Amino acid sequence: MRTESATFVVGARGMDPLVPRPLDRPTVVDLDAPDWAAMDAAKIIAAPDDPADRPRWRAVLAEWRAGAAERQGFSTAAYDAPEGRWAQRCFSVAQVWLWDELLYDVAEGRFTPERLLADADARLGGFDGVVLWHAYPVIGIDERNQWDFYRDVPGLPGLVDALHAAGVAVFVDYNPWDTGTRRGDDDGTELTALVRELGIDGVFLDTLKEGDPELVAALEEARPGIALESESTLPLARLGEHRLSWAQWFADSAVPGVVRTHAVERRHLQHHVRRWNRDHAEELTSAFLNGCGVMVWEVVFGVWVGWNARDAGTLRRVLAVQRACSDLLVAGEWTPLADLHPAATRAGVSASTWSADGVTLWALANRGPTTYDGVLLPEGHGGTVALDTTGVPASGVAALVTLTPGTSAPDWLAPLADALAGVGVTDDASFPARTSTRVPVPTSAGRAPAGAVPVAAGRHRLTVRYRMRETGLYDDAPFVEEWKPLPPRLHDLRTLERDVVLDRLVAVAPREVTRADFDRFLATSGWRPRTTHRLLAGPAAPEDPVTHVDLADARAYAAWAGARLPTEDEWQLAARSGAPGWEHGAVWNWTESEHSDGRTRYVQLKGGSAYLAEGSEWYFDGGPQPPEVTAKLLLPGLGLARSSTIGFRLAWDQETS
Repeated sequence: MRTESATFVVGARGMDPLVPRPLDRPTVVDLDAPDWAAMDAAKIIAAPDDPADRPRWRAVLAEWRAGAAERQGFSTAAYDAPEGRWAQRCFSVAQVWLWDELLYDVAEGRFTPERLLADADARLGGFDGVVLWHAYPVIGIDERNQWDFYRDVPGLPGLVDALHAAGVAVFVDYNPWDTGTRRGDDDGTELTALVRELGIDGVFLDTLKEGDPELVAALEEARPGIALESESTLPLARLGEHRLSWAQWFADSAVPGVVRTHAVERRHLQHHVRRWNRDHAEELTSAFLNGCGVMVWEVVFGVWVGWNARDAGTLRRVLAVQRACSDLLVAGEWTPLADLHPAATRAGVSASTWSADGVTLWALANRGPTTYDGVLLPEGHGGTVALDTTGVPASGVAALVTLTPGTSAPDWLAPLADALAGVGVTDDASFPARTSTRVPVPTSAGRAPAGAVPVAAGRHRLTVRYRMRETGLYDDAPFVEEWKPLPPRLHDLRTLERDVVLDRLVAVAPREVTRADFDRFLATSGWRPRTTHRLLAGPAAPEDPVTHVDLADARAYAAWAGARLPTEDEWQLAARSGAPGWEHGAVWNWTESEHSDGRTRYVQLKGGSAYLAEGSEWYFDGGPQPPEVTAKLLLPGLGLARSSTIGFRLAWDQETS
């Protein structure tokens, strides 16, 4: 049993974390005296509630767009470059932890992009791009920098090649806040070199609204057509240098509004994302009506926030239309909030149209609670319906295609009709929960040596302290439906009360296994790990705690010694006992507290370490820690878990007399 003592309080700066901040809310347009500066800075430009105001609203939008480049001083010449046009069709991008268990097979020790992509194709309509997120929240555990966490991965070039072969663009992540780990070349040199080495298509600018102009130029030279994706609201003045951006935490108006940056330059593709939401209907309907993309993020820094069946089906329909009609979405005449039949409008159905050469796509969205099956098109629309998906589902989307008289059906129409027919509609919006389970704890065969610290069987009450972060501590999502977690709720220290029952007496070693101990094990046991990468990579004195060993290495040693690793609870109980000779704080300790929910594998570390990465709150905690502190480490594979700051000690199960 565990109970958390942290209280849900109003978040940073006195704001309710479940309510959009003022800067997230849509910008309302005064149709009589529009404020161009406010519209230039908007996230979403709110739509009018009254249908009678929509023609005038569209006229104001057109005037605003026409003057945006002159006001902001940007050029969109980069969008003409053929090398970069792929980004205009990169509708679905996934943030994927490099060691997600769909992408990396722990048992076989290899990357499995085919599994990740097959799952995405079946449930979500597939990915056009993947961000291989690599370091946070592990970075800071030791001296390795963000570039090390890419370059030191065996098989990473092959993974990138496999994704490219499947037609998926590959993004890397740039963390500008990484200033306190091992220093190499300047960030621009490191990043451009990595882009060249791996053949990277795009760079996700973590925490940045815009990239430095010199960095943008260097990346474009390294990889012509590269797409930089800013995390938040891209300033319009930089529109010409960033082919992509997030529409993250953009609150919409009740009637779907216009996403500002994409509205100014439709070749700039934005990706809607609300990482902690379990309901994605609002962002999906906004993306569909704007011709924007979507960021899929089902594992947020190790926390499962999977998409429900209803929204996954909606995304499949959205993507089928966008991919088939991509040229129309970029170059067609766009009419936001196009007029519909009054009955459809009263029912809460909204539409955008894109028209070219006698073909009109009607993107329809229904934010209401019931499916609309009535008349959709306004009287006198003058077109022949060539595609009708029949009804607009509640919290979902549908599409129509109309042709003017004498216009032939485009080549993409029949395949689109087949694709949409293959996507069922469901109202199942239940969260597809996952539960992480602990890898079974082995029993030990040997007896504890003299000096081992006894931990009694029975019930114990533990107070655990941990850094909240976005990883949480176990498998619970820490910020469900929160708008934007901010300090003090983000990265704050939390306290957890846990009731622990031990069914037998356990003894825990007062000190870590040394390098000399481990060298003897290797010399006498004949054991070799499947992956030797980074094993004992760093120098160490014989009496120092052994480091550069992963969990499998530590378990193998423990079994050879007739012992096992202590669980996090046993470790804490032994440490707090005050037994003479207990030592900790030089290196973090592996524990027998490994968990997996089938997508994320993690282990709880205890003890802290002498190393401390400074300069950013995003780093893994360092420094010696008191016994009650637990740190959740997402487990990298292929030897990357072997760290200069992680060692281990032993535990023994004891018979009670």
